[in-house]
Amino acid sequence: MPEDAEPDRRLAVVVGKPRAESVIDALETEGVYDADRSVRSWDTDSVAVPVTDPPSTVEVREVVEQVGDPRLRTLEDHLRERGWSDDELDAAPSSWAVVGSVVLVDVGDSPRPEEVGQALLALHGEADTVLARGGISGAHREPDGEVVAGEGDTETVHTEHGTQYALDLAEVMFSPGNKAERVRMGEIVSDGESVLDMFAGIGYFTLPMARAGAQVTAVERNPTAFRYLVENAMRNGVDDRVQPYRADCRDVIAGLDETETVDRVVMGYYEAHEYLESGLAALKPGGVLHLHEATPEALVFERPIERLEAAAAEAGRSVDVLDTRRVKSYSEGVAHVVVDARID
Repeated sequence: MPEDAEPDRRLAVVVGKPRAESVIDALETEGVYDADRSVRSWDTDSVAVPVTDPPSTVEVREVVEQVGDPRLRTLEDHLRERGWSDDELDAAPSSWAVVGSVVLVDVGDSPRPEEVGQALLALHGEADTVLARGGISGAHREPDGEVVAGEGDTETVHTEHGTQYALDLAEVMFSPGNKAERVRMGEIVSDGESVLDMFAGIGYFTLPMARAGAQVTAVERNPTAFRYLVENAMRNGVDDRVQPYRADCRDVIAGLDETETVDRVVMGYYEAHEYLESGLAALKPGGVLHLHEATPEALVFERPIERLEAAAAEAGRSVDVLDTRRVKSYSEGVAHVVVDARID
């Protein structure tokens, strides 16, 4: 470096490693998180999170200067350092997600998955485990995954827009691609509104809606997911607004009387159309239903709307479609979509 050159100085905030993800979430909200740089280890129990300016709303241990801190490198850079060829790099993952302290990745046909995991840990200093994601199967929608790098602890706490989700990624499903939909559900409910979440899981939609003031009946039959649902309601301080049931949602709905129908029904399951009769039975006239479906591209929106209209007609009710959205790609040629409809 020339003698008169200024060193490359950038700011970071030091926080305890268990708080790293929630701090990043808060820094993003404030608009000062520097996503172009890596989160780096600071000492044995803390990390340095890059920022563009000192935060004004986030509690941190200290603000520090990092001299010559390089720009965030890519996964490809790290794998090239490990001797990967161009052909091998073509098979490397193109996307992944940090969920709490776990990096969740589909390694696909990647050679040497453990090297992929080590490279991802080098990219994400806030994480300590890499879990290769498999499919979802069984009546309880249980994930199939394998730890490929790091400490191996797949239980973590993930934070999104202030909502905390405790979960074990090796035991319960979590879709990072549904983040915008989880946030949206917390924005569209009204304070005091009654909601039925028919497939609550660990509280994906229940928690943001309850945090917004809704009274949520949350039904989940997977015992592990149900345990986290109850824990998460308490963790987020909404256990007084969440009534959890470990049961089949159809059995819960069958036990409702007319005075217990709700303002809103959330059907956040890809095969939710099979439960439409029950979902409609739980909904007040004029209430809103959110129907999720995994739909072939050629039938996007057409098929879920037709299914909803057919079920409503059979129940002697009418449908007013309010909105349709693509949430994410479900698989090749198949989209995860949602239809919002008012049911009279």
